[in-house]
Amino acid sequence: MLPYIGNRLFQLIPVLFLISLIVFAIMHALPGDPAQLMLAGAEGGAVTPERIDELREQMGLNDPLPVQYLRFISGAVVGDLGDSIRLRSPVLELILDRFGSTLQLSIGGLIFALVIGLSTGIIAALRQNTWIDTATMMLAYVGVSMPIFWLGLLLILIFAFRLDWFPPAGGSGLDSLILPSITLGFVSAGVISRLTRSSLIEVMNEDYIRTAKAKGLPEWLLVIRHGLKNALIPVITMLGLQFGGMLAGAVVTETVFSRPGLGRLTVSAILWKDYPLVQGCVLFLAVVYLLVNLLVDVSYAWIDPRIHYE
Repeated sequence: MLPYIGNRLFQLIPVLFLISLIVFAIMHALPGDPAQLMLAGAEGGAVTPERIDELREQMGLNDPLPVQYLRFISGAVVGDLGDSIRLRSPVLELILDRFGSTLQLSIGGLIFALVIGLSTGIIAALRQNTWIDTATMMLAYVGVSMPIFWLGLLLILIFAFRLDWFPPAGGSGLDSLILPSITLGFVSAGVISRLTRSSLIEVMNEDYIRTAKAKGLPEWLLVIRHGLKNALIPVITMLGLQFGGMLAGAVVTETVFSRPGLGRLTVSAILWKDYPLVQGCVLFLAVVYLLVNLLVDVSYAWIDPRIHYE
């Protein structure tokens, strides 16, 4: 197992290098000058070319692009992602300060998706071709096709303004996390529900399940002990992908509910062409996403003892 993990970690290096190179190239290809944007925002009007050039020199933006990229990547190797052009603070500190909020939201969304998706998927599989199966799958299709921003606004309208059960935005308590978690996890719940249903139906038709059923084992024991555990492999794979997507794509939910997360920080950095902050956010999210998928792969051996990694 350890050699496998070490090999996978080593394989992350070229992937992260390629990601950083692509983001660097895209950001510098976009129109606009971060120095001009920064001066216009600070001084509230037109600025002279001399002042712009002076600020570009201070920020190292006049250096050739290869020099700027090598400066960024050499610092990233030792954990130094540079300083934000606009906020004038270390990029890593800004990321870690916002990542906690995004992580809370993503975990809440994953818990909601897991509970709703697994339960509805199991019910649909055990009641295949009945009205319960049809109703749960219709709910899953609605979840997959529901726009996140529309669902968030709808939940705020009903549960915050009409019923006054939860705060509409902001907040730091558990009650302020419920509506954003439902919004973020609703689409994933639909995906997990459909996948759980199809995977469990396939497993429940295996010969060993029929043998166990012939021995008189109750249905709930068949599902929990024999069926669900073997059906979880594709579900766990999808969970890893969904969780990584939640971490990287929570910007819409964070915007609707005014949560100061990493997604909103990345978008604002893109608008301001804050090169170090954008590159640092994307690289950090890429590392987290790849590590989550590595953890998912390792969990296969725990779920199914037949799987071994050399």
